[in-house]
Parts: sequence; C-alpha cells; structure tokens
Amino acid sequence: MSETQVTWLTQEAYDRLKGELDELVANRPVIAAKINEAREEGDLRENGGYHAAREEQGQIEARIRQLQELLRTAKVGDVPTEAGVAAPGSVLTVRYEDEDETEKFLLAAREEGAHGDLEVYSPNSPLGKALVGAKEGETREYELPNGGTMKVTLVKAEPFTG
Repeated sequence: MSETQVTWLTQEAYDRLKGELDELVANRPVIAAKINEAREEGDLRENGGYHAAREEQGQIEARIRQLQELLRTAKVGDVPTEAGVAAPGSVLTVRYEDEDETEKFLLAAREEGAHGDLEVYSPNSPLGKALVGAKEGETREYELPNGGTMKVTLVKAEPFTG
C-alpha cells in the first residue's frame, strides 16, 4: 500500500495543469476518431496509422491519469514568504559534506518548476525530506540510493519568486 504523496502547487501551476487535463480530456474523441479511421483501412497487422493512433491514445490516457492523481492530491497554496527555513516552494542553497561548491534548487514538484531554469527537487525525495523544516546553517543527513548517507548543510532558504 503506497502512501498518498501530497504535491505542493501554486494556484498558477494548478490552473495550468488543470487546463492541460481539460484539453486532453476534450481531445479524447479526436483520438478515437483517428483509431476508427485507421481501423477501417483494413488489415490491422500492417496498419501503421492504426498502431500509431493506439500508442498516442495510450500516452494521452497515461498523462490524464497522472494529472488527475496529481491534482487530486495537490495542496494549493501561496509560495512561502518566510526566509531562512526550508519549505516546499523555497529556493534552497545547500553545501554537501566535503564540498566547497554550493548547489541552488527549487524544493517543489517537478510540475511547479517546469518553466524555470532552476533544478527542481521534490519535497518527497530523500534530500527534500531531510531538508524540510531545516533552518539556515543546520546540517541534516539523508540516505543515498546506494545505501550510504550524505550530510548536507542548508546555506540559504528564500521564497521562490518565479
């Protein structure tokens, strides 16, 4: 049983994704018509148009299901206004253990940062979970995919301004 993951979205991102979902649902009859036209062309084994239309339908249906689930579990809210604490919707600057360089990223759902050039990390990722609630200067530890652990220090947390 998987736990439902809540996705934080701004109202603008929610509206954009809802618009995409509505458009995909509205286009279902167009895809069905393409499949029917291709089916009427005869032998389905050698009918590239039919198979392409069926594949397109499958991709669209998968995206519809993905968007429906995302929007169903979305928490719509404003971008955090508090600086200094890591929260979904914050731009975080971090320094990893034993590194001099810092990394800057948006802590949010991938859909949230789809139009920016900032890297986006999910609050549900191991790094995201470790950092949520951290204050500037605080060091947290998280598990790496290989089973090891990494320490990361929150250098700066500021509200995302888009």
